[in-house]
Amino acid sequence: MLKSKQLLQQFAKEYAKYTPANFKLKRALVVTKLSRYEFEQLRHPGLSKEQLEQKLRDRGTDVEMVLYLHNLHKDFERRVVQSFQDVGCEVKLSSSSLSKDVMSWADVIVPVGGDGTFLLSAGRSSPLFALSQQKTPIVGFNSDPQHSEGRLMLPKHYTENPSDAVGRIKSGDFKWMHRSRIRTTFLGSNGEIPESTDLFRHTEVKMEQVNTEPEMLEKNMAYKYKAKMRRVLPYLALNEVFIGEHLSARVSHLQLVLDHQDVVNKTKCSGLCVSTGTGSTSWHTSINRITNSDVEHLLRSLPNSSSAEVLRLRENAEEIAHRYNQSLLFAPDDPRLCYSIREQICVGVWPSPKTFKERDFVQNVFVKSHCIDANLVIDGSISYPFNDGAKALLEVYPEDALLTIALD
Repeated sequence: MLKSKQLLQQFAKEYAKYTPANFKLKRALVVTKLSRYEFEQLRHPGLSKEQLEQKLRDRGTDVEMVLYLHNLHKDFERRVVQSFQDVGCEVKLSSSSLSKDVMSWADVIVPVGGDGTFLLSAGRSSPLFALSQQKTPIVGFNSDPQHSEGRLMLPKHYTENPSDAVGRIKSGDFKWMHRSRIRTTFLGSNGEIPESTDLFRHTEVKMEQVNTEPEMLEKNMAYKYKAKMRRVLPYLALNEVFIGEHLSARVSHLQLVLDHQDVVNKTKCSGLCVSTGTGSTSWHTSINRITNSDVEHLLRSLPNSSSAEVLRLRENAEEIAHRYNQSLLFAPDDPRLCYSIREQICVGVWPSPKTFKERDFVQNVFVKSHCIDANLVIDGSISYPFNDGAKALLEVYPEDALLTIALD
C-alpha cells in the first residue's frame, strides 16, 4: 500500500504542470460507434439500400427503429464535430481502426456513442505508459441518452448542448480524472495468447524469463507463484476482468491468492469478476445488488417479523435496498480492486477455507485456473483462453490510469 501511494505521488508530480488551464486543444479525434445499420451493411456488402432493408424486414427486424437510431447518432456526431470546429479545432473522424499514429496525433480523444465506444477508445489508447510520457485525455458524449445510461460519458444534458462542453474544455474549465485500470500478467508458459488479429495488430505479447538471482527472488511475484516465465497482456481493463467457463452453465473451478498472502482460497462458482472503481457502477453492481423484495424477504424471516420496528423497516425496503446498492460503488481513481465471486457453491468442502469472502477489496489478485474451457475477458471484449494450470496476476499501477476529462 505504501509503495502504491509513493507511485501515485510521483505520478501526480509528473502531471503537476499539465493542469486544465494549461491544456491546449488544437486537434480532436472523434471516435464514432458502429451503428446497427452500419453493422448490417458490413454483413451484406453486395446488397443495395432497398435490398438490405427488405432482407431485414423479412427476418423480423424493426427497420424503421434501426434507421431512426442510426440517423439520430449520425446527426449528433455531426453536432459534436461542428462544436470542436467552432472553437478552432482540427477534427478527424475515426471508427474502430485506430492506429497509434492517429491516436498520438490528437490532443483529445472523443468517443461518441455509449459506454462500449468509450471502452473501445480507452482500450486502443496506448497501454502501459511510462511516467515520462504525456497521456492523451479522453472525454465521451452520449449520443442517445434515452436508450443508453452512458455512465462513462459526460452528463446527459451535454447531449443537448455539446458546444457548452467543448467550450468549457477549450477554456480549461474542467477537472482531470485518473481512472484506475487493471494490468494482467500471465505467469508461466500455460495460457494461450491468440495470434495477431485486428485487435492485436499494433501490440505484441513478449514472454520474459523470470530473474532467479537470490537477491531478486523475494521481490519477484512470478517466482513466488512457481512461474519461470511472465507475459504482460497489452490491454488494460477499465471496468473489470472476468474469468470463468465459456459455457455459463458449467461450474468454474478457481484458486485465488489475495494480496500475496500465504492462503490459497479454493472456490467453485459461476466465475470471478475483478472490478475497478469505474467498473463498480456496471457488472460489479449487477452481481452484488439487492432488490426491495430481497429486503422484505429477509425481514420476514426474522423471529420478531411482526414487531413494529420490523414493520417500519419493511415500509422502507426500497430505501434500504437503494442505500445498500449505493454502498457497492467506489471512486474511479481508487487504487484498490474489488473481487466478486458469482454464485459461489457453499456446501460440503466448498469454499476452502470456509472463511473465504465472496466479495472484498484487495490490492491484487492471483488466480489459477482448474477450468476446462474458460476465458479471461478484459472489459467484455478482449478474450484469452484460461484453462487448467493457467495463472494470472491482476494489479493496479498508478501509471496505467486513464486520463479523462470530468465536467460537473
